[in-house]
Amino acid sequence: LNVVEALRESGNKPEWMVFEVLPVLPPELRPMVQLDGGRFATSDLNDLYRRVINRNNRLKRLLDLGAPEIIIRNEKRMLQEAVDSLIDNGRRGRAVSGSGNHKLKSLSDMLKGKQGRFRQNLLGKRVDYSGRSVIVVGPELRLNQCGLPKKMALELFKPFVMHSLVAKGLAHNIKSAKRIVERARPEVWDVLEEVI
Repeated sequence: LNVVEALRESGNKPEWMVFEVLPVLPPELRPMVQLDGGRFATSDLNDLYRRVINRNNRLKRLLDLGAPEIIIRNEKRMLQEAVDSLIDNGRRGRAVSGSGNHKLKSLSDMLKGKQGRFRQNLLGKRVDYSGRSVIVVGPELRLNQCGLPKKMALELFKPFVMHSLVAKGLAHNIKSAKRIVERARPEVWDVLEEVI
């Protein structure tokens, strides 16, 4: 009763909580990978979507044939279970498992946790020209100084070093400057000293 009251007060209609159409993720988010020997490994979501489609087609066929109400009701329940498994596998009763008897990863499994979409792809991104290290004391450094390993300094200042190599005529273009930096030629370290 509290839920219904909260829906009424917020102006939300209860029918908005029921799917009329089920959105399907684009293929890039549920890829097929070719294995050795020509076989394919599909995303678990593909198997869960296949179950929903098969149940839906079967229900449609039974409705067209004019099947008894008890069979229709049972098929609707099975379709609902397939949709539930797609959204959150294992939440209602036994989880749907694939080949090898492993639990299929549902949409909610793809989103939650450290390896989920939010934390893995959207919140944490790789950044160019950055570094990560441990701070330790250096007896030869003063209190207001910071030491940096040469390789890390080169990574952090790579764009400036490449630009300087081109400006000094040591490289013809940025592409050749990048190659020189990657090979860590002696002149790179001299330019790095100047840049820093």
